[in-house]
Amino acid sequence: MSIASIGSVAASLVVLGVIITLVLNINNVADLTQMQFDSIQVYLQEDLNQNQIQEIGQSIALIEGIENVEYESKEQALKNMKERWGQQGYLLEFLENNPLPNSFIVHMESLEQADGIVAELQKLNGIDEIKYYKEIIENLLRIAKFIRTIGLVLILVLILVAMFIISNTIKLTLNARRQEINIMKYVGATNWFIRWPFVLEGVILGLAGAIIALVVVYFGYQFTFQVISERFTIVVSAYMISVKAMMSKTITMFTVLGAGVGALGSFISLRKHLRV
Repeated sequence: MSIASIGSVAASLVVLGVIITLVLNINNVADLTQMQFDSIQVYLQEDLNQNQIQEIGQSIALIEGIENVEYESKEQALKNMKERWGQQGYLLEFLENNPLPNSFIVHMESLEQADGIVAELQKLNGIDEIKYYKEIIENLLRIAKFIRTIGLVLILVLILVAMFIISNTIKLTLNARRQEINIMKYVGATNWFIRWPFVLEGVILGLAGAIIALVVVYFGYQFTFQVISERFTIVVSAYMISVKAMMSKTITMFTVLGAGVGALGSFISLRKHLRV
């Protein structure tokens, strides 16, 4: 029964590990994508002098939720555009006048604060246009919230399944040792004296299952990471969490979950069945 329990717990934690790796990688993709849209472009009016531009920059920096503000002159904006166009950048050299405006690039502390920051920016004088990716930001926040919610629900369900398995294993052990427990009670043993060996057994079962699950998840994730890196572009694997980083996250999680689920499952089982 102990071997069956370890195998069942390991299977539950392997499924849990797969879900955790998926959730963490999807969250990582969402976070990296959010970093590309965590800025607001504030275009300034043409007739502003340097003192007015500097005052606007100082006013922007005082708005709550702004991490930092970068000034981009129209000359720098044109230079950056040439770099982005690559080999076709030479086409911009034939422009008689620079059509790009001076602007500030506003970096936000959090995407959730975007609407509030834009509302404050609109109150400032000298601003011609404010550009930010409202729909993309809202969709990213919605997707990230949905993923976290689904992941949390699945993780809780699998934890309950593992607790149920260990609890029933301890129940069978208790039934097999009921006579021994009766004798211990009659000679004056306290409930805690009887409980601790079973709680320890549950912890050991949980840890054993966690170790097996860690090994399976480690080699499975390493294989998946290598396949994606070799068969797809490096850009795809760049969005994934590295094997080392993933294992540093899951080792602690699996150890705590394995030991905690084993102890809690044993304790719940003993609480109901240790009445002799």
